[in-house]
Amino acid sequence: MNWQSLVDNRQRFFWLLQIAGWIGYALVNYIGSKVFEMRDIYVFVILLNAYAGCLMTVPLRYIYRTVWNASPWVLMVVVFGASYVTGTLWAVVQKFNLWEIYRHGYRPEEWFYYLQQGLDSVYIILCWSGLYFGVKYYQLLQGERQKALKATTMAHEAQLKMLRYQLNPHFLFNTLNAISTLILVKENKDANLMVSKLSDFLRYTLNTDPIKKVPLEQELHALMLYLEIERVRFDERLKVNVEVSEQAKEALVPSLILQPIIENAIKYAIAHLSHGGVIDIKAQVFANELLLEVGDNGPGTEIKNGQLVNAQGVGVANTKDRLKTLYENNYSFVLSHNTPSGLKVNLRVPFEKAVKK
Repeated sequence: MNWQSLVDNRQRFFWLLQIAGWIGYALVNYIGSKVFEMRDIYVFVILLNAYAGCLMTVPLRYIYRTVWNASPWVLMVVVFGASYVTGTLWAVVQKFNLWEIYRHGYRPEEWFYYLQQGLDSVYIILCWSGLYFGVKYYQLLQGERQKALKATTMAHEAQLKMLRYQLNPHFLFNTLNAISTLILVKENKDANLMVSKLSDFLRYTLNTDPIKKVPLEQELHALMLYLEIERVRFDERLKVNVEVSEQAKEALVPSLILQPIIENAIKYAIAHLSHGGVIDIKAQVFANELLLEVGDNGPGTEIKNGQLVNAQGVGVANTKDRLKTLYENNYSFVLSHNTPSGLKVNLRVPFEKAVKK
């Protein structure tokens, strides 16, 4: 059982602190008895006083729980009143134990001698009450903090799912439009092949949790499924070069994080080249970071302050939003001109090694 689970179990946590606190009280008194050279029998007085204090403070817990939601003034009156009564009764018990055991049955002439030095006991009970409320407020704050973290996590997950699922119909619309075009020009064989490849790709996307990260090697497999669909359209006009280090293949990345970038490269670069074009995909690990690069040799477009001018579609924006949600500020997304022509996208994210199953 870890410490957090113990704190969450309020009943068990109370008794742990209650017993530990009164054992500590007994130890402090025992050390004090050695300083004042009390006889050994005084140990029994200390143990009985600590035991009595432990038992007499238990009802305070239920009293305080009853008035927990009361107004501050009512709470203060109850705390001071209950602490005074409990401290006074405890002082009587302590006097009785001292006189009965340490002084061999001594009895005072007047009953009010039992109440002498009773304020010391009241102070101790007030300290107990303060610790009780301190622990209760700590548990309350921890509970609210956990609720806030859970709500934030759920919001992030909902946002990630929305961003990921927004890409699916966007990509599906483009692919279905291409299949429709193939059917119109009576390229039924290619249309049938594209439908088959589309089925494989959609099966992968549906079986992949949009919240979880996947190894880059698995991400590249999904990209190859997507590129096979596009090759049906472009045939030999589409060439892809992949340079990925073995270490980079084991890195965890958000699922389908590169697909919209490559889709944009095909749509705005390769599709406009009569002789076809090339897409370069590179990945390596450097300084405990995963560096991803996607470039094309298309006509390019104007870039201003790292943003595409007159950009259309949701691919790049969604990719940035997903990276922001997953990594906060610990990432980079850079658009630049490729050499000798085209665009290049560079991504940098923390390197997280996939756990092999």
